[in-house]
Amino acid sequence: MQDGSRAPNGLVGRGRVAEASSRVTTFELFFDLVYVFAFTQVSRLMADTHSAFGIMQALVVLALMWWTWVAYGWLANQAPADWGVMQVGMGVAMIVVFVAALTIPEAYVDLPGGWHGPLVFALAWTLVRLIHMTMYLIVAGDDAALRRQVLVTQAVAMAPAAAALIVGAVVGGPAQTWIWLGAFLYDAALTYASSRGGGGWRIRSVAHWAERHALVVILALGESIVAIGVGVAREPIDGAITLGTVLAVTLSILLWWAYFARLSAAGERALERRADAARVVLARDAYTYVHFMFVAGVILAALGVEEAMAHVGDAEPFGWFGASALAAGLAVYVAATVVFGRLVDVPWPVTRIIGALALAASVPLLAVVSSMLSLAIVVVLLAAMLASEAAASAARNAR
Repeated sequence: MQDGSRAPNGLVGRGRVAEASSRVTTFELFFDLVYVFAFTQVSRLMADTHSAFGIMQALVVLALMWWTWVAYGWLANQAPADWGVMQVGMGVAMIVVFVAALTIPEAYVDLPGGWHGPLVFALAWTLVRLIHMTMYLIVAGDDAALRRQVLVTQAVAMAPAAAALIVGAVVGGPAQTWIWLGAFLYDAALTYASSRGGGGWRIRSVAHWAERHALVVILALGESIVAIGVGVAREPIDGAITLGTVLAVTLSILLWWAYFARLSAAGERALERRADAARVVLARDAYTYVHFMFVAGVILAALGVEEAMAHVGDAEPFGWFGASALAAGLAVYVAATVVFGRLVDVPWPVTRIIGALALAASVPLLAVVSSMLSLAIVVVLLAAMLASEAAASAARNAR
C-alpha cells in the first residue's frame, strides 16, 4: 500500500496517518519561514562572493538546505503537521534550521571570533536530518516497509553525507567546496537509488504534496521581489527606479505565470492519475528533484535582478556577472518547467525549450547593454514565450 487513497485514516500503530484529502497546515507555513531566511542568506552569500566559484558555493549550500526542506515535506505528507508530536519535532528542527541559516554567510570562510561557522553549519544540518529520521520512525507506526525504507535511506545516504560535511568543514579551503558538493550529490543519488520503484515510501495526500511544493515556489519568488527592494532601498525614488521596479516585478509575475497558470494543476492531476509505486516515483522525480531547479533558478535570477536594480539608472554596461546570473537563473527556471511538464504528461513544450535556449544565449547581449535594458530584454523574451504558448494552446483547443 503506497498512497493515502487506500490507506486507513487516523492512527496506524503509534503513528497518525494523514488524511487523503489533507492540505498544507498553518504550522507548515510557519515552519517554512526559516527557509525564507535561508534563501535570503544564500542570495547574500552569492552577492558577497561575486564570482562564478562563489555562486557555485552558494548553490551547494542551497542544495543542502533544500534537501532538509524536502525531507520534512515527505514527513508532513505522512502525518499531519498539526499533530502534537509533529509540532514538537518540527519546532525543534525549525530552531536548528535557523541556526544553520545564520551560519550561511560564513559557511566557507569562518568569521573571526565565535564558533567555527562551517562546522556549526555541518553539525546543524546533521541534527536536522537526525530529528527528521526520528520523527519519521515515530509516525511510521506499524508500517514495517516504511520504517525499513527510512532506516536504509538514512544509513546508506544521509550518514555518509553528514560525515563528509563535517570532514569538509574541518578541512576547509577550496577542498571544502568539492567535499560538500560530493556529499550532496552522494546523498541525492543514493536516496534515489534506495527508493527504486518507489521503495517503501508513501504519498498519503496528493493535494497536500502538490500544494506544499507550489508554496515553496512562491517562497522563492518572494526572494525575487525582495531583491528588487534590496538593490534600491536606500536610494531616492525617481523615474529610473520606478521603471526598473515595473520591469522587475513584471518579471516575477511572468515567472509565477510560467509555473502556476498551467503546470501546478497539471502536476496534481498527474499524481491523481497514478497510484501506489507509480505515484511515489512521480512525486520523487517531479517534485523532490526537479523543484530544486525552480528554487535555484529563481534565487540565481534574483541575484541578477538585485545587481540590475543597484545600477538601474546607469548607462554603463550591465557586466558579465549580473548578466550571467539573471539570464542563467531564468534559463534554469524555464528549463525546469520543461522537465516538470514532461514528467506530468504535458505535451512537449517546444516554445519553452526555445525560450530557455534564448535566455541562455542572451548573456553576451545583456552584459554589454545597460541594466535597465537588460531587464527589458528578459521581460520581452519571457512574455513572448508565454504569449506564443498561449496562442498555440488556443489554436489546438479550437481544432
